[in-house]
Amino acid sequence: MNRNFWITALIAFVNSLSFTILIPIIYLYGKQFGLTDFQTSLLFSIYSIAQFFATPVIGKLSDRFGRKPLLIISLAGTVIANFIAGTATTAWVLFFARFLDGITGGNASVAQAVISDITISQKRAQAFGIYGAAMGLGFVLGPATSLLAQQISLGAAFLASGGVAFVALLMTILFLPETLQQQAQKPKNIFDLGLGNLIKGLAMPGIGILLLINFFTGTTFTMFTYAFQPYFIKVLGQNSQSLTLLFLTFGTLAVIMQTWGISILKGKFDIVKILFLGLFFRSLSFFLMPIWANINYFVIVSILFSLFNSLVQPMISTLISLNAKAEDQGTVLGLNASYLSISNGIGPVIAGMIVQQSQPITYGYPLYLAGVLTFLVLGFAIYNRQRYTPRNS
Repeated sequence: MNRNFWITALIAFVNSLSFTILIPIIYLYGKQFGLTDFQTSLLFSIYSIAQFFATPVIGKLSDRFGRKPLLIISLAGTVIANFIAGTATTAWVLFFARFLDGITGGNASVAQAVISDITISQKRAQAFGIYGAAMGLGFVLGPATSLLAQQISLGAAFLASGGVAFVALLMTILFLPETLQQQAQKPKNIFDLGLGNLIKGLAMPGIGILLLINFFTGTTFTMFTYAFQPYFIKVLGQNSQSLTLLFLTFGTLAVIMQTWGISILKGKFDIVKILFLGLFFRSLSFFLMPIWANINYFVIVSILFSLFNSLVQPMISTLISLNAKAEDQGTVLGLNASYLSISNGIGPVIAGMIVQQSQPITYGYPLYLAGVLTFLVLGFAIYNRQRYTPRNS
């Protein structure tokens, strides 16, 4: 891996750190503005919906004008949005800030396009694995940073997130060169910004089926994430400190698997089989988690989950990249991030319709459902494998 790859991985780490600082506090921050539970949930959905429409546009523009300028614009949007949110005095300003962060939030797909530009196809699975590990490390340190910022105020967590994103912005400006070697052809219609690709992408050979698989896996995964924390605290009787330790374990194991683990597995299996392996154990883990309400049992299953869950997203990104033309990398990876974004808004809604706060045991029901549905996604992926398996995987 060359210097530009490690710079991109470092930017990905800083960017994920910025994002995960906000995860523990958005709900509580919304409550400070007098929002109802439903209104607070819209703070999550408005970000995901805005990102759903924005990422294919940003991806396509990065194919046309280069990776660096679009990465700069996207990161700058996050900096500004979090500063606005952290200093907001009314609810509508907070909603505007979340919308702005979502509409400019295509930096992950552009960073993935940079990796596609600078790595050969044979090394791409390992590269996306390391990239995922860098983001995973951010997911470990983000909540811890958030806890420190919350000692000042919840708004300070947004300001801290914006400050971290500003570091990533400076790194991009100062150290990351342009990596796009061949610009996409200029469209006849200058207003063609890629929104039509949200539909057209589903018909792309080798790409459309992977977009569907990623959408389904994202939906089932966010069903799990919705129920996981309240199940851990209310059903297993744990506290926020032990939850933080479990997140630390998740992140550490994911980093190990996405760096060394993928390299080892690549010597024994092809990319598609590694994806199947990840989906199978993700499904099994979801189903096993709520069977026995015992903390030791839950931790063991969670370790199994963390190891194999970390394989799924890097393999899907790798397969999408390998199936796309060089000049379309930003476009297709933007579509991938876009469909993943909208799934982030759907999964919690489905899970929320199942659980009842008055009956904590119901927090296990979305875990069962996520396990069953993920197994169906695995069957769907196996059945359609010939439609997306690249020759050089």
